[in-house]
Amino acid sequence: MRLALVADWLPTFGGAEHVVASLGKIWPDSPLFTTVAKADAVAAVGIANVRTSKLQTAYRIIGNHQILLPWMPRAIEAIDLTGFDVVLSSSHAVGKGVIVPSSAVHICYCHTPMRYAWEMEDQYLDDFHLRGFLRKSVKKQLKHLRRWDLSTAKRVDVFIANSSETQERIARIYGRDSTIVSPPVDDRFFASPLQKNSDGSFLALGRLVPYKRFDLLIELANQLQIPLTIAGTGQDEARLKSLAGPTVQFLGFVSDDQLPSLYASSKALLFPQYEDAGIVPLEAQACGTPVIAYAKGGVMDTVVNGVTGIFAANQTVDDFAKAIETFERKAWDHEVIRNHARQFSEQKFQIKMKEIVEESVKNIIKKQDRITTNE
Repeated sequence: MRLALVADWLPTFGGAEHVVASLGKIWPDSPLFTTVAKADAVAAVGIANVRTSKLQTAYRIIGNHQILLPWMPRAIEAIDLTGFDVVLSSSHAVGKGVIVPSSAVHICYCHTPMRYAWEMEDQYLDDFHLRGFLRKSVKKQLKHLRRWDLSTAKRVDVFIANSSETQERIARIYGRDSTIVSPPVDDRFFASPLQKNSDGSFLALGRLVPYKRFDLLIELANQLQIPLTIAGTGQDEARLKSLAGPTVQFLGFVSDDQLPSLYASSKALLFPQYEDAGIVPLEAQACGTPVIAYAKGGVMDTVVNGVTGIFAANQTVDDFAKAIETFERKAWDHEVIRNHARQFSEQKFQIKMKEIVEESVKNIIKKQDRITTNE
């Protein structure tokens, strides 16, 4: 069985890339096809054979993959997958649009149908400060992208969703069923010592972009005068620093090696954003750290209210203040929190993915045999 991996793009190493890296460990001899890639992201993924599209030349010059989005569909469709029996795409944008051989099985691990094309268009345009003619032009491009995205859902034989939130979206937008397999938590997070103390700082972590609502957490920390540590970099960094009071600390970029000890030494992870899945709350729980999260999205699958974390009903300072008040009154069992996260380990993720791929191949072979028999 010849298997090919496909990813949207590889400019950075985030949650989707963690999934690709884990898939590469299951099938280490499989090539990874993508539109554009940056060397450090390729190194982090750890797959030896990475093949980029014709857009790579333009990407080296421009250095911004978002600008190339209008040309991504044609680039992904031009990838030659001749000779492969199974194509496994990791997709939150264009990856599932690859054209596979008629005899091959296409399995898509879907992080979400394109959020900026379907449900968060205006929010993304606001985040990139697009106005006037440029905003109208991008909206027109996104309309074409939606049509293309909807048509390419038919090219997928089996959908895998990273959360129940994504599963609902796949059903509503594409009209397709899917199986849920949560993203994997790296083993190093379970290896970190449980070093909890009630005087630690609250932690927020991720790309500093508007939709992740770090501004809400800064306002919360300023109002309650609680220690808040923010780890990460991004386009919103300067604005966020201008809002921060004396109890807020910015760490900037934190390496993967430093993350386990950062999670473990924190009082709790604050997670105010609406994410389709979100690996950060799972990593925190693997380190025994409780999560205080906005009660929407993927965290509803991975956090147990009152056991491994607390939910804030709304994305507001008042509701997060109430959640912290509830959090402070509880005694937390950090070993229980870690044990809960074990069901999302990388090993269990890989076992589930192998089972789905093997079962999908068997079903397709049976279907082809029936067609041959009838002919």
